[in-house]
Amino acid sequence: MPISALRLPFLRLLLLVCVGATVTTLVSGTDHIVGANRGWNPGFNYTLWANNHTFYVGDLISFRYQKNQYNVFEVNQTDYDNCTTYGAVGNWSSGKDFIPLDKAKRYYFICPNGCYNGMKVSVLVHPLPSSPTAAVSSNHSSSHDSSSQDVFRPGLSILGALLVSLASIWV
Repeated sequence: MPISALRLPFLRLLLLVCVGATVTTLVSGTDHIVGANRGWNPGFNYTLWANNHTFYVGDLISFRYQKNQYNVFEVNQTDYDNCTTYGAVGNWSSGKDFIPLDKAKRYYFICPNGCYNGMKVSVLVHPLPSSPTAAVSSNHSSSHDSSSQDVFRPGLSILGALLVSLASIWV
């Protein structure tokens, strides 16, 4: 079998992998770990923490805490202001909770046991930027304590385009 006949299936596989990698990077978000290395505990200024982050639709907010001591409730603004859970729309208690921020709106989270000691955070989630250029130029997360993955990674797109060009030359 000639070498050129072996190249075609290999190049098609390589092209498929590159396109898959490029598409994957277009939809990934940022995992914002509440409280960074301090986690979800009393006595921390979560308002200041939230104000140092920019949240977008598709991001995650993660709560890390001792599961037998604390938990997380998503509540409305009234419950947030009063440290109550009457209108709770979500409840997590695993100790490592990953909550998708899937709508552009303000989210309110509290821990009923520690709410009066500061265990409450409100985050404003923005819609995704309208163009890939805006996503690259915007400050997606201004802190080093979140696991940052950009909304759009032009480097991989360029790599994919380069590989497609090379594949078309070889075929």
